[in-house]
Amino acid sequence: MVHDPAQLDKERPDRLRVLWLSTLAFTLMFAAWLMFGVLGVPIRKEFGLSDVQLSWISALAILNGSLWRLLAGVLADRYGGRLVFTLMLFFTAIPAYLVSRAGSYEELLLYAFLVGFAGNSFSVGIAWNSAWFPKDQQGFALGVFGAGNVGASVTKFIGPALIASVPASGYLGGLIPGGWRFIPFLYAVLLVLMGFVLWFGTPQKDKRPGQGRPFLDMLRPLRHIRVWRFSLYYVVVFGAYVALSAWLPKYYVDVFGLPLHEAALLTALFIFPASLLRPVGGYLSDRFGARRIMYWTFGIILLASGVLMMPEGHIVLYTKQGAKEVMQFTMSVGLFTLLVFLIGVGMGIGKAAVYKHIPTYFPQDVGAVGGLVGMLGALGGFFLPPLFAYAQAWTGLPQMTFFVLFLLTAISFLWMHLTVLKLLQQEAQHLKNDFELKGDRPC
Repeated sequence: MVHDPAQLDKERPDRLRVLWLSTLAFTLMFAAWLMFGVLGVPIRKEFGLSDVQLSWISALAILNGSLWRLLAGVLADRYGGRLVFTLMLFFTAIPAYLVSRAGSYEELLLYAFLVGFAGNSFSVGIAWNSAWFPKDQQGFALGVFGAGNVGASVTKFIGPALIASVPASGYLGGLIPGGWRFIPFLYAVLLVLMGFVLWFGTPQKDKRPGQGRPFLDMLRPLRHIRVWRFSLYYVVVFGAYVALSAWLPKYYVDVFGLPLHEAALLTALFIFPASLLRPVGGYLSDRFGARRIMYWTFGIILLASGVLMMPEGHIVLYTKQGAKEVMQFTMSVGLFTLLVFLIGVGMGIGKAAVYKHIPTYFPQDVGAVGGLVGMLGALGGFFLPPLFAYAQAWTGLPQMTFFVLFLLTAISFLWMHLTVLKLLQQEAQHLKNDFELKGDRPC
């Protein structure tokens, strides 16, 4: 990391090119990674899939977008983000094209798993931008890069319109496929173009903070328990975000009976704050501290999910005059969307706060630590959609989706709060067992 002010000022244009082009590339990769959230509805209709079968398509894409994050972050530290990110763009274009040609459910599962590789680009971008930016700007820079999560809304906006407008037979005798298959074909082309833009548009002389370090030495920080605690936080703010991005369109269609294009637009109202507020979360974490922001994050998510998990119904009181229904509760589309929007706000701010911890505690190992946190967080996005489906199947209540989120958030909040209490006790040993008011001291 460069600390000389003159050198930092000289590198500023290169630094900004890395930030903006990596953010654009990550936005595209994220769009390709989570495209099955919208494509799932026409795919389910064409292949006659159940909800559980459909959930596994998104889940497998999310799984492969999680597994390689640790390795991808380490490779970016060692060989430079420019090289690693460019290769990932070119590789992801291949399975994206194959999705457009899938002829069976089994093929879809395979190609969805392979296209999920795009999700690992997050760790590369985090390590790459951390290497280029000074410590006092890292929270904001990583927040800007992480705002590429908004790519999840790209398919929500363009998908339904393109699916409806492109003929099912496609163009050029089927060389360009039509219907829902046009979307992965389009992403394949854009990924190749973005690979060339990133390679030729970023500085040739890259930053490689892990160059020459033994591989095992770069993994040594993973022994710290706080790394695993940060990972659980990230399951809440990112894993659940990924899961809900894929799950909400179907929820709106099935529970509220909305058409797909309306469901996609309303889902975007969750995705936008959960993505675009990430730079705000980075700024607030730089200014007020990451832990304070995490308290607000968990509080917002607990409040909103606590209401959303309540099933519709009423209480029946049996009186002398007969049965009487009281406290009737019905979730409207407007209230549901507002509460989901609030969850998006909490997740958007919280994602940046989690990653603000990493360069603070592990300045020389952002790639490895950030990779592990990202991997475990994204694995949460793999496990949650099937868990949502099974919880709904077991209970018959679609609201169980948000009970799962509430429970996960409550566990994370409790672990963080107990850690904070332990730290406070260590800093003030003489007050550890002092509960009583003494003299005129205020309580």
